[in-house]
Amino acid sequence: MPSHLLFLCLIYPIAGLYLGRLAVGFDVLPMLFPLAAGFALIGPFAAIGLYEISRRREQGLDTSWRHAFDVLHSPSRAAIAELGGVLMVLFLCWLGVALILYRSMFGDDVPRDPIDFFREIFTSRAGWTLILVGNAIGFVFAVVTLMIGVVSFPLLLDRNVDATTAIKTSLQAVKANPATMALWGLIVAALLVLGSIPALVGLAIVMPVLGHATWHLYRKLIER
Repeated sequence: MPSHLLFLCLIYPIAGLYLGRLAVGFDVLPMLFPLAAGFALIGPFAAIGLYEISRRREQGLDTSWRHAFDVLHSPSRAAIAELGGVLMVLFLCWLGVALILYRSMFGDDVPRDPIDFFREIFTSRAGWTLILVGNAIGFVFAVVTLMIGVVSFPLLLDRNVDATTAIKTSLQAVKANPATMALWGLIVAALLVLGSIPALVGLAIVMPVLGHATWHLYRKLIER
């Protein structure tokens, strides 16, 4: 049911391209990859409109793209905003850690030419250390996000519960299904990488797939 895809899901690649242009234009090239990778940390919140569309479709209600904004009228909207704030804090912490890590390897000087920047990253020992350590740290952030957000946002849309209950339920779901959740996390990561190539345009397809799949995952995991 892709009638709302263009309106809703072109937002993600457009926003990503804008952030990338901002990074290049303001000589903060070291933050370009952390910004793109960090999207996975706020993805569960960014896809909440898609969860609402899935919820309405399940109930046989109208699924026009306008109903994605019905989230604003949800009884749990305060808890949704609160949990979204938690993911935003994780996102900002990730950016801070990434910047500190880069400066510890290369100092404060940033090449103005993107070609020189990428050459320095991929042809030096410090660059490969940055890649390996940075991805290891990013993995930890991603695991934390998966554990607290895998079913919490669909649960908040489906039932009038608080953010703490939603997070506890998500943690219990991960604890009860560790292998399946690990596989799901790898699928999400792989699809987000594919969606980012080229120029994040693929997110217009990937985000609806992940958004609607997450709702069905929630239905499979959580008893009604």
